[in-house]
Amino acid sequence: MAFAIPKENYAGKIKVVTIGKGDKAVQVGGYNSMPLCTFEGEWPNKPVIAMEVYDIAPDQWPPAVVEPFKDVLNDPGAWAKKCVEYGADLIVVQLAGTDPNGANRSAEEAVETVKAVKEAVDVPLIIWGSGNVEKDQEVLPAIMEAFPNENFLLGPAEEANYKKIAASAIGYGHSIVAKSSIDVNLAKQLNILCENLGLPLDKIIMDPTTGALGYGIEYTYSVMERISLAALAQNDEKMQLPFVNDLAKEAWKTREAMLTIEEEPSFGDQDTRGILMETITALDVLTAGSSVLIMRNPKSVSVMKELINELYA
Repeated sequence: MAFAIPKENYAGKIKVVTIGKGDKAVQVGGYNSMPLCTFEGEWPNKPVIAMEVYDIAPDQWPPAVVEPFKDVLNDPGAWAKKCVEYGADLIVVQLAGTDPNGANRSAEEAVETVKAVKEAVDVPLIIWGSGNVEKDQEVLPAIMEAFPNENFLLGPAEEANYKKIAASAIGYGHSIVAKSSIDVNLAKQLNILCENLGLPLDKIIMDPTTGALGYGIEYTYSVMERISLAALAQNDEKMQLPFVNDLAKEAWKTREAMLTIEEEPSFGDQDTRGILMETITALDVLTAGSSVLIMRNPKSVSVMKELINELYA
């Protein structure tokens, strides 16, 4: 008797979220089976990779992520072009320089950075704030107003600042990243709060908060899996949204990526360590159901693009 692969049939389906507009728009989500289980359902949109561009040149990155961009670290537009050459499906403009505890760049300066990147590349943009909830609710709405109806994906919108960010997304035609702290109930609550303001659920992508390999990835994986099961098996429409994982920041600040071989000889080659930390972290969140992976090193990106193409052929 022929062997038949047992299959699960799910009542729910993840919503399709569009980033950008026109021919270059990228769609994510739209699947109705658990991650990698393409034999059980439909995955019309493969996971995509977004590469980072910063508004200020990083001063503490290890060599493996400085070297590929060493000539463009002070030019966000040129940096974005190089990321596209390396295979980025989207560009993430990381506005670390707006942090009031750092360079404290203004909203106007942030708008100019986004403008430079937008003019340099034709792939869709994700705009990521500094993580300071007060400054982000000033900067992100200013960017939305400056680029109406471009359908950027902007975030993070958190419980402390979602009202102004979500309202601006409604008014100016953008989508948002709803970020919660590795908790299923908090993730659902934030989705409901944003929808109650009038933002459709298909304009929201969830960020469950990402821990790097060895630094909390198991918690991230568990929460993403539980959210997916609630969305698909329990048909909970408030959870039927794609995931984005801001993983590069986490992977490249680990001691395994940062310590030189002189500081820790037993760790081996520093470049290899960092690339592996990012790649395995990315593979973990991909396996957990990530639709948008935010990455940094071109070698890690190359490996993940090959894996995505094989796993979601």
